[in-house]
Order: sequence, then structure tokens, then C-alpha cells
Amino acid sequence: MVKTWGPQDTKGDIFSSAKPVLGTLLMFALQEGKVKSIDQPLRDFGWELKPKDQDMTFRHLTTMTSGYARPERPGEAWSYNDFAIQLYQKTLFDRVFRADPTEVANHPSRLGALGLEDGLSFRNKNRRISASVRDFARIAWFWLNDGKWDGRQVLPQSYFSELARSQVPKDLPLTRPAETDDYLKIGSYGGGSDHFSQCGPGIYGFNWWFNRTGRDHPDRRTWPDAPEDTFMAVGAKGNSAAMIPSLGAVLVAEDAQWGDLVGGSDQSKMNQLLKAFAAAVSPTPR
Repeated sequence: MVKTWGPQDTKGDIFSSAKPVLGTLLMFALQEGKVKSIDQPLRDFGWELKPKDQDMTFRHLTTMTSGYARPERPGEAWSYNDFAIQLYQKTLFDRVFRADPTEVANHPSRLGALGLEDGLSFRNKNRRISASVRDFARIAWFWLNDGKWDGRQVLPQSYFSELARSQVPKDLPLTRPAETDDYLKIGSYGGGSDHFSQCGPGIYGFNWWFNRTGRDHPDRRTWPDAPEDTFMAVGAKGNSAAMIPSLGAVLVAEDAQWGDLVGGSDQSKMNQLLKAFAAAVSPTPR
């Protein structure tokens, strides 16, 4: 730990930064044999999906291309979709682990292996995650180090090699205007079925945002002045984490002023913060 500010033990809702935490738990499910692969169909877990959604997989859910509650088939379009994330968390906890989310996440063989000081808590309504900034930072450090913690490979590095990258094609179309069709009556993780951002194609994967060129900024990376390998977990109300593997550094802040996610703009606050962060640290061996 190089620098801290504010109370480190206060637990707060990390909003959409919880989505890659769900992905990390999916990795544990893969390791434990509870899920065959990230491409396993959701229908295997007992959901009565519409005919158009029969081919939906975990990969579709982690890349915002599932089509759930939208008019397109899985893989046909991109939409930032919190109804699909609700389907994701309910499948993960109720039909894969079949256990209380708090027990699942904090188990000593899973995220509990990181020595969480305050533990993760889950909102009753939609299982959104609350964490202290110091525990959120531990998870970000775990991501940065490809599943290694304190010299031990807790999750296979190959999972991160495959999944910690942009997986949405740059030319994938956006979803068509349509009413949300929550036919499973599962509700939302917090937002709409098409909200927050439309800049995902080219820069989104496994619920992380990557510093790549995208559909809306084909000639400039997401954060032009940040190192190319920067990636982020982005949550509302300033609950975000930035990882820069080439510098061996993470920056985590809750209830902060990160600014909006504006792809390709060197004037965006997020780009300026990442630029300053990168300039302030020296490369650290991982």
C-alpha cells in the first residue's frame, strides 16, 4: 500500500464494479467444476428461456451481448443490460453455487483467500455488492496479478489470459430501440436493459473496460494518455478501480470523482486522472 485517504473500513455499494467480482466468482465455479465452461448455455441451469435466447451462455452475460430482455438473439448486439446481470447473479448464486452469496464470496477457498478485512456484503433485493475500499483494492490487486495472491496462484492464470481482454467486436451493432422484455420476471441489478453507455463494442469484456480503440473512437484508445494495458472496473457514484499491469499498480476509490466514461477523449476527467496516476508511479515487478 503506497497511499491511502479517507476511511478504509467503511463499506459501501460498489455499484457496477461488482460485475467483474461476479466474473471472478464464475472463475471459481469453473475451477471447482460447477460450470463446464464460460460457453455453457444458461438453459442447462433450468431457465425457461424464449426460443431466441436458447443459445445464451455465460460469455454473453459477461460481455453484455446476451440479448436477454432485448429484441436480438445472443451475440447479435451490444447493450449495457442490468436485467441480464440480474439473470447472471441469480444463475451464479441460486443455480451454480446454490448457497448464500455472502458465504460463497467470502469462503476461504475463494475471495476469502485474499485476507479480506471487512468482507463482502450483498444487498437483499438484487445481491449488489458492498465492500470497503481496502477490500476492493485487494480484489483489484488480485485481478492485476492474474489470480495470484501472496505468491500462490489462487485461480489459474490462463483464465485471466483468456478473459481479461476486450471480447466485444468493434463492429458489433448496438441493440435496437425496444421496451424491456423481462419475461422471467427477475427484475434489474439496478439500471435498464440498455443504459449507461453505448461505447462497449471494441473495449468491453468480462465486465471490465479496456484501453482499446472502439466503435465510437476507432482511431483513439479509450483513455489516450493512459498506458495501453490499463483496464477498469467502472461503477456509478465514483466506485471504480483502475489496474495498470505494466506499472504493477492499482488505483481504487469509492464515492469519488472519476468523471464520466467517455471513450477516446483526452479531455475527459477519467483520462486525466489515469494519466496523472501513471505519471506518479514507477514500474513495480509483479
